[in-house]
Amino acid sequence: MLSLRGVTRTYDTAQGGLQVLKGVDLDVFPSEVVGLIGPSGSGKSSLLHAAGLLERPTDGQVMIDGQDVGALPERARTRIRLAKVGFVYQFHHLLPEFDAGDNVALPMRINGVSHSVARARASELLTALGLGERLMHQPAQLSGGEQQRVAVARALANQPRLLLADEPTGNLDPATSQAVFESLRELAKTTGVAALIATHNMELAGHMDRVFALRDGHLEERPAQSQAY
Repeated sequence: MLSLRGVTRTYDTAQGGLQVLKGVDLDVFPSEVVGLIGPSGSGKSSLLHAAGLLERPTDGQVMIDGQDVGALPERARTRIRLAKVGFVYQFHHLLPEFDAGDNVALPMRINGVSHSVARARASELLTALGLGERLMHQPAQLSGGEQQRVAVARALANQPRLLLADEPTGNLDPATSQAVFESLRELAKTTGVAALIATHNMELAGHMDRVFALRDGHLEERPAQSQAY
């Protein structure tokens, strides 16, 4: 579902070029949950941004669902990103004036889905995440873990083929982190989405299908139960 080949990313700084990705190769398959670990500043977010078409890599190939998307014009990249990629961030970024249902429905409404159909799918997703009774609650009425599960539902609203998550449980306590991760993993398995999750949580990484460590700009596959990088 996601293929990266020879992806590099260099940023211009006052001290010159800073290369954070140095020829990254990676494949993520449908229904697979892949962990991405590494110290802060190692380039995990840069890799996710390149994979999710938020940034163009300096060099290399990005393919989503069999399509080479790296060289496409920005309008086409935006269409693919909206239709095929879902994002979950460390901070939920829910709209405070919208209830949970409308927060989840928003990407569908942007994609041209009617309000009634979008609300029905939002209800379905939130129910699957254990939030069926929270559909009409605003973010301020939800706990941190509930807010993040709404963010997971929103990321899956348009039935993406690829889910990218950047420290999705980073602001949660251990028990809540586990619950949110299990919800995300279960939905990935049942919907067939390919998931790439950057995390510092080694316990959660141990429950993923495969784990890659990003060090000095290169990816190294690690045993899923490895606790160190």
